[in-house]
Amino acid sequence: MAKVKNHNDEMSFLDHLEDLRWHLIRATLAVIIAATIAFFLKSFIFDHILFGPSHPDFWTYDILCRISTSVGIDGGFCDTVMNFGIQSRTMGGQFSAHIWVAITAGFIIAFPYVLYELWKFTAPALKENERKNARGFIIISSFLFFIGVLFGYYVITPLSINFLGKYQVSDQVLNQFDLSSYISLVRASVIASGLIFELPIIIYFLTKVGVLTPQFLRTYRKYALIIVLIISAVITPPDIVSQIIVAIPVLILYEVSIFISKLVYKKEEEKLSN
Repeated sequence: MAKVKNHNDEMSFLDHLEDLRWHLIRATLAVIIAATIAFFLKSFIFDHILFGPSHPDFWTYDILCRISTSVGIDGGFCDTVMNFGIQSRTMGGQFSAHIWVAITAGFIIAFPYVLYELWKFTAPALKENERKNARGFIIISSFLFFIGVLFGYYVITPLSINFLGKYQVSDQVLNQFDLSSYISLVRASVIASGLIFELPIIIYFLTKVGVLTPQFLRTYRKYALIIVLIISAVITPPDIVSQIIVAIPVLILYEVSIFISKLVYKKEEEKLSN
């Protein structure tokens, strides 16, 4: 790890904890600063971003309507009526929602810097050639995370809102959703998708430390396919179009992960043979 001036010329366990503490403090401050900016952009974030997928003219619905029509399946995306309302039933409900939405937005915005602090903490433990090979870690990880966030917002969130917002067990029951419930659905869809899209990075490090091999990933590809389909069925409405739309990007990520694992595994074998 990083050098310090003591008789061992190495950082002690407590020094590592102190170093980690300051990295976490700086990362937290970055999230707080970004969350503060998001807090003052209330109207834009709530009216245009958060509640965007609840509007019938949200552009994703038009695309999904064309897809479902072209394959001859009626997924209900062409019905532009959103027959539900959003309400807050507690005194502090709206203020609490405002705070948590700002924090979530702050985390998403500051994600690259959070990764940067993580990198600064772990980089001293790596060899020089390992640091050179992993320099693109922050850029690639951030790119995948933001792609996942956009996928969660523009695909998974509209699919869920379109289905759950229209679903009724009886005409006598009106859909009036609590504000916190609506926000939780959007937040879970966005953050979960962002983390799922980090799969290639996770596979990279697991292969590097010897936990996974490309052969293992190929052997269990069919089981991964089943797991992906199950996840797609859980997080999307129960229609085939929605499940395929969600499953395809995840399967592509899995195949990319196999390719990455193959490259890393080959390099590790070359090191051992030299």
